[in-house]
This record gives sequence, C-alpha cells and structure tokens, in this order.
Amino acid sequence: MKIVIADYPDSMMPTHELEKKILISGLGSDTNIVIFEYSDNKREEFFRVIRDADAILTAFTKIDSEVMDHAPKLKVISINATGYDNVDLEEANKRKIGVCPVGEYCTEDVAEFTITTSLAMVKNLKSYIYDIDKNKQWRYDYVNPNPRIADLTIGICGFGKIGTRVAQKAKALGMKVIATDPFTNNKLEDVELVTKEELVANADIITNNMNLNETNHSYFNYDAFKLMEKKPYLINMGRGACVVERDLLQALDEKLLKGAALDVLSDETPDLEKNQLVGRSNVLITPHVAFYSTSSLEDLQRISTENIVNYLTGQKQKVFKLVTDL
Repeated sequence: MKIVIADYPDSMMPTHELEKKILISGLGSDTNIVIFEYSDNKREEFFRVIRDADAILTAFTKIDSEVMDHAPKLKVISINATGYDNVDLEEANKRKIGVCPVGEYCTEDVAEFTITTSLAMVKNLKSYIYDIDKNKQWRYDYVNPNPRIADLTIGICGFGKIGTRVAQKAKALGMKVIATDPFTNNKLEDVELVTKEELVANADIITNNMNLNETNHSYFNYDAFKLMEKKPYLINMGRGACVVERDLLQALDEKLLKGAALDVLSDETPDLEKNQLVGRSNVLITPHVAFYSTSSLEDLQRISTENIVNYLTGQKQKVFKLVTDL
C-alpha cells in the first residue's frame, strides 16, 4: 500500500517517525510511505505522487474533485486536525472515499492555556513586563492592585469539551463559573448556564471556547462590549472571526474592557506590523498555540495514522471519527 503524507511546509510535523512506525506496524513492512511538502505551485507534482496512493494524510491540503481524479486508488483521507473543510465531502461520498478527521486531541491543552492566559491578564503580567521592557521601571504600583482569583466570576462562552474542562479548572481555583451555550447538553455542578447577555454583564473574565458557526460570527462586537458591566478581560481561544477587532480596539480605548488575551486573530496569517492590537500593555497575543504540547502533537499523529490503518484493514468501527456516509 502507498500512503502519502502531504501538507504545506509550515504545517508539516517536525518528524514523521511515529507516523511511519504506526503505519508499518499496522499495514506491513512493505508499506510505501511518501512525505511530500505541498504548495499550490507544486500541484502537478502532487498529482503524480498520489496517482497510486491508497491514503492521503494531511491537515490543510485542498482535496477536491481534481485531486481525487488523479488518485483513482484513493480509499481514505485522514485529516490530522479537527476541521475538514479542505475536503470535498460530497465528492468523497460519491467515490466512496473515507474522510477521517481527528475528533479530539487537545482539549486539555486548550483548557490549560485558557486558564493560563486568564491568570496572566488578571495578575497584570503583560503590563509589568511591558513596563520593565519598555519603560525600564521597577514599580509594583504601575497598575492597580489585582484581585484574588477566588473572588472572580469567569464566564465561558461555549460549553463543549473544552469549555467544560475550563470550568473544572476554574472551580479548582475557587472561581464562580457561569457559561452560555445554546447547543450544549453538558452539565456541571455549580456551573450556571445563562444567556449571553447575563454572562457578559456578570463576568470578570470572559473566555471564548466556541466553535465558529453561523450564530457566533462577530459574537463579540461593540454592542456586546457595552454590556460588559464589570469591564472584564476577554480571552479568545476559539476563532478570530468571533471577535470584531475594530470594535475590540474601540472597547479597549474606551476602557469597556480591562484587557484581552488573544490566541487567534481575524486573519490566520496576520500582518503584525499593521495590526493595532500589537504592542499594547493590556493585550496579550499568542500565535494560535493553545493546542501545542508534546502530548497533543503525539496524539494528533497517533490518531490520524491509526485512522488510516483501521480503515484500510477493514476495522472502520475503530476509526476515531468518520464523516463520510460509508
């Protein structure tokens, strides 16, 4: 069998030894594993590589009908990510090609990062670092005294797997936890599910742990910021499109918020020279790293390659997540 691992260079795993080990162990020592650094101007070369492929493993390579036309033996597309909108599902269904994303691999990591950045903002770490690095000052009173974490209310937008773990960690720190999510059936002791309006009015920290959908695009806009009675910190670990950045800038300037920690921006490849959120003492920006840990990367590689092995060996019931109707 031939397995092609392909992606844009900056999205490739640093090493493929674990993937190779799992594929060879599950499919046999004669398995042909090809690593291909994809780019849009190498599409014809990609077509030649996949013409006899049984499986493609990728995160961001676009797999459309043209790609499938050039891969007549293709049986399964494994996505080493939770999203799979780069694959034409309708076309895959027509051709009876399995599409297997990774259903979950970094819940713990994103929840940890949500709490970490929340604490960093409340305890004014960015402001103190800014004062020392930029102003060369050694002053504890550069900012107002920060509150005790146990005295605060955290409001979680999105109460799925990640939001639930954030709630559990916040409760362990003594915080009061409220959450909003019209789609969830999750329940947790001492966590009150409230409306969006109730949450933004009563939270000292507001975290975005939502998946992006048609109901929450531009969820945090100026109208929402005006309702934030406690002038909270906004923590965005979800999607950049949930926040209207020009409205966030206005809210920060008008002190409707104390600050923001953003792991995602509206542009996935932002121009940091021009972005006005960069360089502010009360804004902490990280480059979409909440998922990033040794454990999550190992899980991502392991699950995505096990999906290929299980699918090709006829054990579809063991595939972590199958999104085609086969």
